[in-house]
Amino acid sequence: MDRAKLKLTFVAVVSVLLLASLGQTVVTTALPIIVGELGGLDQITWVITAYLMAATVGAPVFGKLGDLYGRKRVLQIGIGVFLLGSLLSASAGSIWTLVLGRFVQGLGGGGLIVVSMATVADVVPPRQRGRYQGFLGGVFGFSTVIGPLAGGFIVQHFHWSWMFLLNVPLGLVAFTILAIVLESLPPRRKPVIDYAGAGLLAATLSLAVIIASIGGNPVPWTSPVMLALYAALAVALGAFITAEYRAKEPVLPLQLFRINNFVVSNTVGTIIGVAMFGTITFVPMFMQVVKGLSPAQSGLFIFPMMLGMITASTLSGIFMSRTGRYRILPVFSTLLLAVAMGALSTLSPSTPNWLIVVCVMAAGIGIGPVMGVGVTAIQNSVPGNMVGVGTASANMFRLIGGSLGTALFGAIFSHGLTRELGSALGGANPRALTAQAISAMDPDLQAQVGLGIAHALQPVFLIGAVMACLACLVALLMVELPLSDRVPDRNSNEPATVPAE
Repeated sequence: MDRAKLKLTFVAVVSVLLLASLGQTVVTTALPIIVGELGGLDQITWVITAYLMAATVGAPVFGKLGDLYGRKRVLQIGIGVFLLGSLLSASAGSIWTLVLGRFVQGLGGGGLIVVSMATVADVVPPRQRGRYQGFLGGVFGFSTVIGPLAGGFIVQHFHWSWMFLLNVPLGLVAFTILAIVLESLPPRRKPVIDYAGAGLLAATLSLAVIIASIGGNPVPWTSPVMLALYAALAVALGAFITAEYRAKEPVLPLQLFRINNFVVSNTVGTIIGVAMFGTITFVPMFMQVVKGLSPAQSGLFIFPMMLGMITASTLSGIFMSRTGRYRILPVFSTLLLAVAMGALSTLSPSTPNWLIVVCVMAAGIGIGPVMGVGVTAIQNSVPGNMVGVGTASANMFRLIGGSLGTALFGAIFSHGLTRELGSALGGANPRALTAQAISAMDPDLQAQVGLGIAHALQPVFLIGAVMACLACLVALLMVELPLSDRVPDRNSNEPATVPAE
């Protein structure tokens, strides 16, 4: 592809990626306002979890469809699904209608993210791909802060439904750019859709998220309901593995799990997803509920995280392109992330805002290199005809970590609220608190509630620190394969790991 067309293609990819990644984060600072109108504080994580869970399912399905039908057609379908979910969310009159809209939106968003990244793999050789993937990681980080800022600004000056309505013109612009720039390639061969695998994958992931969300509180871990959910999860997982083993075109080929870098990169990505979405969800909430900031002001505290992610992701991409080295990057970045999450676990109402900024920026620096390195390592080690589903797996496992982590963290936080504030509110349910209700309390009770919420959040970040340490150890197992200077054959059964002569 000539240089001018490559630039236009990259613009199209960036526009699609930005649209989908904004969908993940735009609601974070607006959640206290939304649940204040539609529900209680204990429902705060479901609006995010629904999107992440659906994106987790949509990622491998759209990635596989992109391998079969070509990227352009699948990207345009993904935009349509994303916009449908946006309209459902904007018209929601209850919390569960909003959750449904977010689920549909997530199906499209997850597909858009992975297929846009796979499009880069189609036109850029692995040796140069690090620079492009690093920039895409920067775009993802950019959306991390722009999303919360935009969401906070909208709910402060307009109705929250405009967060979703604004996706419509943005989506139409992205659709138009794709129609003009990308070529429509014929299907690689007669497509065979793995409907059973996709359905069983959705069932497995949904059951896992439900268990993480309700386990312990409100449903005891050893109750008959939870035991039935465990059994259902085991059956769904076993059926999914069986279906993938027999499928002609499996949505997630089991042979990929024999590739070292595929397993290592996705394991690290899963753990990073837990830390990333836990930070994005709970830091703005802490700043609003405990520090008393407005939604827009609380969104500014995600800006340092974005800055760290963009800087680290971009520099790591340049480093990969110039040196061909990448194994060392996730090892040191996850170690820094562990330190940052450990520091966040000490947050209290008296913690200086500048210290929170430093911790959040360090977390962003720790997350940034993992995203670009993981995608590049996977694309460089999987067969050329599986680049799409391989790329999808990186996003899927990161979203698995995000959805399970957010659900689990939400359950831990909810349990902590009951523990810390159960007797302080005179019988009122602490999980039904809103920022408006806390601001109306007398100063002494407000201080007590703020301290209780801070204590309830500490285990969330502490668990994130432990998991980041685990990610560091796993990253040591990555094998550094040479980065090729040629674009891989989309129909090849071999990875492009040998440099061109």
